Amino acid sequence: MNSIRPRLVLFDCDGTLVDSQHVIVTCMTSAFTEHGIEAPRREQILDIVGLSLPEAFERLLHGTGLRGVAALAESYKAHFRQYRASGPVEPLYPGALDAVLTLAGRREVLLGVATGKSRRGVDAVLGHHDLLKHFVTIQTADDAPSKPHPGMVIQAMSATGVEPKDTVVVGDTTFDMAMARSAGAGAIGVGWGYHPAASLPGAGAETVLVSFDELLPLLDRRWRETAA
Repeated sequence: MNSIRPRLVLFDCDGTLVDSQHVIVTCMTSAFTEHGIEAPRREQILDIVGLSLPEAFERLLHGTGLRGVAALAESYKAHFRQYRASGPVEPLYPGALDAVLTLAGRREVLLGVATGKSRRGVDAVLGHHDLLKHFVTIQTADDAPSKPHPGMVIQAMSATGVEPKDTVVVGDTTFDMAMARSAGAGAIGVGWGYHPAASLPGAGAETVLVSFDELLPLLDRRWRETAA
C-alpha cells in the first residue's frame, strides 16, 4: 500500500484570505495622527502590509524616526483592538472559504498560515470565520522574523514534515513570493490583494491567480508535475 505524500499549502492572511485594508489603513492613520506625524497615503500603507509592525513603521518613516517605531506600533495595536471591539470583522475574499474547505478535505493536503499579523490577530479573524481548525500550522510575526525572511515557511515545513518541493505559499505581496522562494517552496500570487499583480512574477511568483477558482486546478497540475 502506497503511503500518502503530504503537500503543504501556506496562505498569507491579509490581502489573500481576508480583505483587511480598511481596518489597517484606518488604524495606521490613527497611530500617526496620535503622535502628531503626517499619515502616509493609503497606497503607501498598503505597500507595507505583510511586514511585521516594526518593519512596517520603519519603512513608512523612511528610517528617520526609528526611536518612534515602538510607540507607533503600540498605538496601532491599541487602535486595532478598539476597532475590533466595535467594528466589523474583516471579510473573507470571494472563494476563500470554499478553497480552504475543499483543500482541508483532502487527505494529502496540510494547510497553514504565514502572516505578518500577531497570533492574537490571526486567532480573532480566522476564528470568527470558523477556519482556525483547518490549519495545522500557524506562523506569525510572534514566531519568526518579518517577511521576506524565509523563517515562517521553514518553521512550517519543519512542523509538518513536508519538503520544500511539496510546499507552496499563496500570497498577495512581493514579500510572500520572496519568502517562499528563499525557503525553496513554490510561490503562487493572487491578483486581488495589496501589491500590484504585475509586481509578483518579478518577486518569484510562478503564476498570479485572478480568482480563487483557479487555485485548486493549478495545485493539482503542479502536484502531478512534481510527482512525475
